[in-house]
Amino acid sequence: MSLFSLTITLFLIMNSVGHITAFLNLISQIPQPKQRWIILREMLIALLIMVFFFFFGNVLLASLDVSHSTIQISGGIVLFLIAIKMISPQEDAPEEKFDKEDPFIVPLATPMIAGPSIAATIMLYAHTEESSQKVLFGILIAWVCSVSVFWFALRFRKRMNAKALIAAERLMGLILTLLSVEMFLKGLKIYILLRPVAE
Repeated sequence: MSLFSLTITLFLIMNSVGHITAFLNLISQIPQPKQRWIILREMLIALLIMVFFFFFGNVLLASLDVSHSTIQISGGIVLFLIAIKMISPQEDAPEEKFDKEDPFIVPLATPMIAGPSIAATIMLYAHTEESSQKVLFGILIAWVCSVSVFWFALRFRKRMNAKALIAAERLMGLILTLLSVEMFLKGLKIYILLRPVAE
């Protein structure tokens, strides 16, 4: 997978666009100068969590001794489930369950940005991609893009249309669906090609 495709996938799973409304609602009662500091703090914590899974996850998957095709197929299924969740409407409002005075780590850094979905995806890519540096660069670029989304969302808070954000999230879910099916088919192809050799 190219760096561009990998970065796009990670950015879509972080789903910063889909989390704009919930993210801003959680910090709406905080003085505006402090809001930017909270965004940087929480996003830095999210980055640390993702980098942790990048290094730890690769070791974990290597110790399990699973085949490359199994990881590819599993990764495709995981991405597909994430995409379906993005496409389907969210009825609940998780931001209402948390304190809005100064949310720390939960739920902004995790699970909103660095949740189980992105952790599982990073672990899969860290183990399947030939260049680990490419995966790390992909994480950093996707993270910078997500920070930019929240940073500029503060400025355009009043102009943002909720329906437009939902439409954008569903579009990203559709793109992620395509990428997940592609990963699944690649894993299936590897399995079919290697199966006669194994027998």
